[in-house]
Amino acid sequence: MTTTPRPRRGAPPKGEVGARERILATASDLFYREGVRAIGVDTIVERSGVSKTSLYRLFDSKDALIAAFAAEKGRSFWAWWDDIEEQHADDPRALLDALLSGLAERIGNSAYRGCAFLNLATEFPDDQHPGRIAARSNKEELQARLAAIVAKLGAQSPDRVASQIAMLINGALATGLIMQPADLRGDLIDAVTKLLA
Repeated sequence: MTTTPRPRRGAPPKGEVGARERILATASDLFYREGVRAIGVDTIVERSGVSKTSLYRLFDSKDALIAAFAAEKGRSFWAWWDDIEEQHADDPRALLDALLSGLAERIGNSAYRGCAFLNLATEFPDDQHPGRIAARSNKEELQARLAAIVAKLGAQSPDRVASQIAMLINGALATGLIMQPADLRGDLIDAVTKLLA
């Protein structure tokens, strides 16, 4: 028999994760694995061991929690990207190859459940929903960052080429769950190389 942690009051002991972090970590895991619409606030409360009152004190609605989930996913992804960019600051071709290789590796991970932002865009068709806004913002930033890289590579129309590379990346992110190409990394790098030729 499994027991769920009982909600507790007051600040956590020194060094222990606070209620906000527990709620966000629990929601992030469940939202990503199960889908945002499939997970209710009661499930998050039960699994995080935080009271519903605390949850609503920290996040005034499920939409606010979705926005926090998307912000954390974005922060984590761009930190990963920035780290790779720092390693290849002087070589845009090596940078692009490293990013594509890293994305292929992420897609190949057994915990991969699709692109969190494409998932949000699918779950929330309303253009004004926080999940949809976060998804659009993420994809716009992806394209802008790609445009900066391909401009350094001498592309004639960096925005157009970046848009096309973003489509290839998003296609790999979307299909990675369904099909496991034998060489996703090689296929992605080969397609982008042909596009840049």
